[in-house]
Amino acid sequence: MKKNILILGAGLVAGPHIEYLLSKKDLKVTVASRTVQKAKDLTKGAENSAAISLDVNDIVALNNLIKTADLVVSLLPYVHHVTVANICIEHKKHMVTTSYVSEEMRKLDEKAKNAGILILNEIGLDPGIDHMSAMKIIHEIQSKGGKVTSFQSSCGGLPSPEANTNPFGYKFSWSPHGVVLAGRNNAQHLKDGKVIKINGEDLFDNFWIKHVDSLGDFEVYPNRDSLSYIETYGLKGISTMFRGTFRNIGWCNTWKKIAMLGLLDNEKKYDFEHLTYSSFLKKLINGQEDDIRRAVAGYLKLDYNSEILNRIEWLGLFKNIKPSLKQGSALDILVSVLYEHMQYQPGESDMVVLQHEFECEYDNKKEKILSTLIDFGIPNGASSMSRTVGLPSAIAANMILHGDIKLNGVHIPVLPEIYQPILAELSKSGIKFEERRN
Repeated sequence: MKKNILILGAGLVAGPHIEYLLSKKDLKVTVASRTVQKAKDLTKGAENSAAISLDVNDIVALNNLIKTADLVVSLLPYVHHVTVANICIEHKKHMVTTSYVSEEMRKLDEKAKNAGILILNEIGLDPGIDHMSAMKIIHEIQSKGGKVTSFQSSCGGLPSPEANTNPFGYKFSWSPHGVVLAGRNNAQHLKDGKVIKINGEDLFDNFWIKHVDSLGDFEVYPNRDSLSYIETYGLKGISTMFRGTFRNIGWCNTWKKIAMLGLLDNEKKYDFEHLTYSSFLKKLINGQEDDIRRAVAGYLKLDYNSEILNRIEWLGLFKNIKPSLKQGSALDILVSVLYEHMQYQPGESDMVVLQHEFECEYDNKKEKILSTLIDFGIPNGASSMSRTVGLPSAIAANMILHGDIKLNGVHIPVLPEIYQPILAELSKSGIKFEERRN
């Protein structure tokens, strides 16, 4: 009898995920989406599929769907995961998500164990492939009696070099909200035994340049809380622990200035009926000059010909035309112009860059290990981001259903019984790391 996988959500990472599961003919794949057409487009009428409409806030309908599944994959926004998890526990169904484990999710560990189910989270790219590829090397070092003294890891989803055609060096596959809000996160990491804490407003002051072979130079800035991973990765006593984000050159200084303009504020709401982009910007900075570029240059203490001003102007924020939005916050205006100007065009591809740097000590020697994943999207096909997020979760779901991963409780993929088979399967899809040791 076929096992039934229920996939909640049909967003931008769902394509490769669903395609992989549909290739397993012993599975029945049910895709539930608010917009049923999205689910139909992704299942393509496959014999072992079903596409249905679901409002995730309809708890009765959600409950009935989960009850008939053998495993549930939640590709919904993270705010829905705990609701789904509680229903999965009630009906003793395994669950997979690509999102970070929230405190509420962590608290369900005991209940999940008692129900005899696995709730596997953080099984995408970042988080996901980053954990698995790091743990593979960490466990290998430790099994040889070595100790990791420094671990630095950075990841970024960027346009491929051919598609890198705008002054920001960035394009969005989906709503820019998440990327923009991530620029307001506090961060902390460990450097040479010292804890470095960074407030959200100072995040973009704390970047440096890093070279990646075959691609060139990138900016790297801290990604949230790196310290929590010392325990997660079993690296007690480590002196340097850093997780960062890759962006193209110019990103950090530009976003620092965008924040100074007040464009990241999501609290104050405006009526844009009688405002243009330039008059709104002037309002934000209390500008008196007619020349909006000169007013912004003065406010930000930038040269009139600054590259940063070129980027802001390229977004259309100096134009004397009305925004398409009628009401909203400064952040809403920013998000709308970002999405309008920075989407991938047909035939363009993205890329994912993930790099780990390890320093380790053995009794008689020291070693450095550089492990790098560079993956490109398929022009007019699946993006690298959708493959690297969607495939690990699909592989995990299939393996759980077939009894290849036998765990209960709330987990992330840091155990060998999870990461070894998944990394092996990913390499068959061309998602694999190059290692250099010295």
